[in-house]
Amino acid sequence: MAINMKPLADRVIVAPAAAEEKTKSGIIIPDTAKEKPQRGEIVAVGSGKKDEPLTVKVGDQVLYGKYAGTEINIDGQDYLIMKEADIFAIV
Repeated sequence: MAINMKPLADRVIVAPAAAEEKTKSGIIIPDTAKEKPQRGEIVAVGSGKKDEPLTVKVGDQVLYGKYAGTEINIDGQDYLIMKEADIFAIV
């Protein structure tokens, strides 16, 4: 999932995971009730700040805050651009 964009400094671009379509018990969730995913894949990383290299790399699966990042659309695909500090964990 390569994109032709490079974020600046400590920013990363994340492709959010798809929202759950069904509950574990099989109930279908309507679009209006779906929660924003808090998991995604890193698709681009910046160069980091001076004396602070980034710890995530392209391809990492990450967990991030519920309201983290700014939504962007590149070639019809939705992404989030956020600071590395908004990422909680690599999974």
